[in-house]
Amino acid sequence: MLISEPQLRLFTQNIFLAMGCSEVHASLAADVLLKSDLRGIDSHGVARLSGYIRLWEKQRINPTPNIRIIHETATTATIDGDAGLGLVIAPFAMQVAIDKAKVYGSGWVSVRNSNHFGIAGYHALMAVEQDMIGFAMTNASPLVAPTFSGERLLGTNPMCYAFPAGKYPPVIVDMATSAAANGKLEIAQRSGKQVPEGWIQDQQGNPTTDPHALKAGGALLPLGSDREHGSHKGFGLSATVDILSGVLSGAGFGPWVPPFVSFLESPVNPPGQGIGHFLGAMRVDGFRPADAFKSDMDIWIERFKSASTIDPNQKVIIPGEPELEAELDRMQNGIPLVDAVAKDLNELAVKMGLKPLTE
Repeated sequence: MLISEPQLRLFTQNIFLAMGCSEVHASLAADVLLKSDLRGIDSHGVARLSGYIRLWEKQRINPTPNIRIIHETATTATIDGDAGLGLVIAPFAMQVAIDKAKVYGSGWVSVRNSNHFGIAGYHALMAVEQDMIGFAMTNASPLVAPTFSGERLLGTNPMCYAFPAGKYPPVIVDMATSAAANGKLEIAQRSGKQVPEGWIQDQQGNPTTDPHALKAGGALLPLGSDREHGSHKGFGLSATVDILSGVLSGAGFGPWVPPFVSFLESPVNPPGQGIGHFLGAMRVDGFRPADAFKSDMDIWIERFKSASTIDPNQKVIIPGEPELEAELDRMQNGIPLVDAVAKDLNELAVKMGLKPLTE
């Protein structure tokens, strides 16, 4: 079914208000989630709402956090999110990075004691709006096995790099460092579909296309799927995200990142606090005039768009292009929700004492 953006936004905002969030935080959290759904990243949008409610019920999410800087230099900072919504904490941290970059050329902020922060692209794009290059990454609960292992030690650990352009939309490289995001497994489960080979292994370490294998003790695979196809590179990228987001900030890291999904149990006395993020902003004019850079970015985009392709019906896709096309379409025609997600949201509304999304 299709739901209009304003209707879904109001519903989402009301859920956060019912959790006890302030109007400002509820509006911001809804904006982050809706940006995901609008851009076609359904795994990180309103489908996550029930997970936030579960964490809130377990007192893992603080709806009224005291988000504060606990360590700082001219160009860096560490922020404690007070167990608030990552959807609120990460934009706060990125704004700190942007403010530092305005004065000193770049700003780098690590975050601890946070929760799931939605799509990394939302936060990186905040920097692009200021003619800056944006960076955003986060660690996540351990669902991914390192190369050659059957043990879940890393999260899907997404990273995003966003670059401003001139007459074209920004180039946004936003990706999980696993073969697939966990949210895509959840979508497959709700849709009753199998997943592609190379996404997941079962408890014995064998390849499988069953999206339920993760709950049965299996693991997601790193980007590259196996050693012969470069999974050690995905492992390395994921490790980088985990170290910058978790070890550097004092957040949980590796197998000690607190779980988002209910079927994982929290370890006893884990090192670090909460989920960690790492965000950065660099002024383009710290390197060359911004207009000149953006003009060359336009040339870069045009050259890659005009590249010859093996299939004449297929063009090279610039990173961020499919998401922009989805956003333009969904703003006009509505946001599609699979029946299982719509049902889940309606049940959530009843639980929170709100009007159902659909009758």
